[in-house]
Formats: sequence, C-alpha cells, structure tokens
Amino acid sequence: MKIEEIIKEKILILDGAMGTMIQQYKLQEEDYRGERFKDWHKDVKGNNDLLSITRPEIIKNIHLEYFESGADIVETNTFNANRISMADYGMQDLVHELNVASVGVANQAREEYREKHGNKPLFIAGSIGPTSKTASLSPDVNDPAYREVDFDYLAQIYKEQALALIEGGVDILLVETIFDTLNAKAAFFGIEEAFDEAGKTLPLSASGTITDAAGRTLSGQTTEAFLVSLSHLPLLSIGLNCALGAEQLFQYLEILAQKAPFYISAYPNAGLPNPLGGYDETPEMMTEKVKLYLENRLVNILGGCCGTSPAHIRLFAELAAKYKPREIPVFANGTQ
Repeated sequence: MKIEEIIKEKILILDGAMGTMIQQYKLQEEDYRGERFKDWHKDVKGNNDLLSITRPEIIKNIHLEYFESGADIVETNTFNANRISMADYGMQDLVHELNVASVGVANQAREEYREKHGNKPLFIAGSIGPTSKTASLSPDVNDPAYREVDFDYLAQIYKEQALALIEGGVDILLVETIFDTLNAKAAFFGIEEAFDEAGKTLPLSASGTITDAAGRTLSGQTTEAFLVSLSHLPLLSIGLNCALGAEQLFQYLEILAQKAPFYISAYPNAGLPNPLGGYDETPEMMTEKVKLYLENRLVNILGGCCGTSPAHIRLFAELAAKYKPREIPVFANGTQ
C-alpha cells in the first residue's frame, strides 16, 4: 500500500532521535574515521552522517530498533548530508555517496525486519536538514544586508542531496527542522528540479521548528505564517519538530491542525533540555503528554526528536493504535 492510502486509516509512527542512539555507543575519533578516513586532514568526530559509510552496522541496528518498536517510518541518517554542512569536515564531495549509503543502510534494516516479521508496509523518509546557514538573516550585526548564502545556491545544494536520496530509493522526502522558511522554499525548489531530472516524484513532507516562547521560528514567522508560506506546495504532511517538548508544542500543533490542508506530523523533544543539554522525559512521561495530541485528533504522524529512543516510540505506537487520525478539514471554499 502507498503511504497516501495508509495515512488515511491510521496514525503513522515515525522513529525517534538518531543522535541520542549514536551517543550510547560512545564513539571516538577513530570510530568515525574507520580505515578509509584514518588519515583525514580534519577531525570528524560528531559527523554522524559519516557513520553510514564507516560504521553502517551501528546505523542499521538503530533503524532496526525503531522498526521493532513499532515505527512505520524511519528517517535516513542524512540530516547534515549536504554540501554546506559537510564543509565543516572538508567532506563536501562525499554528499552523493553519504546519501546513497544512508538509504541503503535503512533499506537493509527494513529487509531484516520483514524477513523476521513479514511484509508489513514500512517507509524510508529521506531526511533533509536546514543546513547551518540562513538565507533570511545576516550573521553580521554590523551588516544587516549581508547573507552567507542565497536562494539559488541553497536550491542547488538541496537538489544535489535530493537526487542522491531519490537514487538511493527513499519513499518520502522530509525537509525538517525548518528554522528559516526561505531555506525551505529553496529546498523544495531544488527538489522539484531533482524530480524533473530523475523523472519521478515522491511524497513531500515539511516540518518546522518553533524556537521561542512567542511561537515563532528563528527567522520570525508565527506558526500560521509558516503554514501559509508553504501552502502552495503539494505536501503530504506539514508539522513541527525539535526545540520544544510535547507539552509546549501542543498549542502550535492546534493551529496547524485547524488550518492546514495537509496531514499533520509532530515529533517533539523529550522535554526541554536540562542545563547539561540532556533530555529528562522518560517514555512514560512523554507518552502522557502526546496523549493530548491523540485525544484532540491533531496528528497523522507521531514520532520523537531529541532525547527520544525506541522505548519512547514503542509506547507512542501502542497508544496511537487506540486513536483515530486527524481528518483534513473542509474549508469554506469547499477545498479540503
């Protein structure tokens, strides 16, 4: 079955955090480098996307744990697998290989799960992060007009990543943790060009991140403005992830659920970060909070972001099975 059909019938479960799981392995510089990059001219510890090449068994096992916990969708290990982010490690020219390898690892996990449990519909979402640059804001307080990147360059680097994810065989493209909608517009423009070049299209999802107590993105948009800015796109889903915990995210999800002509996704952090940068909400604590989403029929896709684990996702999946998904509202002009 296609995801467009399944999402009408049930709340789909997305996986949890990749970084949290990788941290448990306590990897050192040499683990990230592997044999191939042992003489690399820059430090690479922390380049989690590289592990799809140097330690693929770790990434595969993490995907498999999420599938075993009830995830219908896992995200590829490609959040930073773009030319801008890889420049920090001098690995810009590995972008294509990183993306294709990451899809391959996720697919191996899916096949292993199916060999054990049967041919359940499972999906791989190509994770496309925001990069470390913003097209809307200047990094120089003395020069407000200055930009480190422009729309055209962003569109090209996103196209490069999208083409590799399509070649690898993802089922969905997920532009996530959007803090600047202009970056996201460039991403979707690049993706459209990639679709034209590849001769195929895939379902598209967008997920923004609210970064302050006023309910705005880093570039200053309200939740509703974020929605309106992307409403021209043929999205499967739009939603929110990261930055906030489930409790803090609720009011902004309500806005999306009331106004969006798309399905809604939510994958919050395991609470707000503590002073040490960790996340303290246990699976049981967080499940009680996401229960409000389900009781109010706000979501169609539910998962976890920073600090979440397979234990969180397992409880989410068990709970979500008891609830109906949100229905896309019919608006005054008769559109859905």
